[in-house]
Amino acid sequence: MYLYLMIKAENIVKKFDDLEVLKNVSLTISEKEIVSIVGASGAGKTTLLQILGTLEKSTEPKRYNTTINIAGQDITKMKDAELSKFRNENIGFIFQFHQLLPEFNALENICIPAFIKKTKKSEAENRAKELMSYLGLSNRLTHKPNQLSGGEQQRVAVARALINQPKIVFADEPSGNLDSKNAEELHELFFKLRDEFGQTFVIVTHNEELANMTDRKLVMADGLFQTEM
Repeated sequence: MYLYLMIKAENIVKKFDDLEVLKNVSLTISEKEIVSIVGASGAGKTTLLQILGTLEKSTEPKRYNTTINIAGQDITKMKDAELSKFRNENIGFIFQFHQLLPEFNALENICIPAFIKKTKKSEAENRAKELMSYLGLSNRLTHKPNQLSGGEQQRVAVARALINQPKIVFADEPSGNLDSKNAEELHELFFKLRDEFGQTFVIVTHNEELANMTDRKLVMADGLFQTEM
């Protein structure tokens, strides 16, 4: 049973000059829910994910009466410094191309969000090692990204997303760069993480298998939701 709404967004508009990418999009997502967003390229999925994840801002929120409540806080009213702190403490991100820093090893990459939060080095490293053990990466602590397989890199990225124990994880095409076996393992991992750690997941994907596994599938076309399942 879901306890409360993790996300409640109303009237999200995003314009780039004359191009309207998102057209008054509204949605609600409950705590511990896993929701997928699907649709053709250019439908507005990634833009919506970036706005919900505080990486982008909606267009003129006052004019369009936009509200975006995440974990009970309206992010449209936050100033940049406050938004950065909120993002670091409450949100995790998983991207298609991992975005690992090549000069750092796996353990260091995972610890970066914790260091930004000013977590003690020993505490951050202990938490990172726990996550690496949980994800089957204990023998990869000192390996740099170019020494890891694609599946291992993505699991390092998952551990990095979880290091600060975020309330919500946003994933943009998380299995798009993986072979079918690693993709299947990653998909199953999301549900395991939800059950064990209580995270909410919002996943943009072209992978129909993953989309059909989720609690709800939202279909976007031309900047709007078409159907909800």
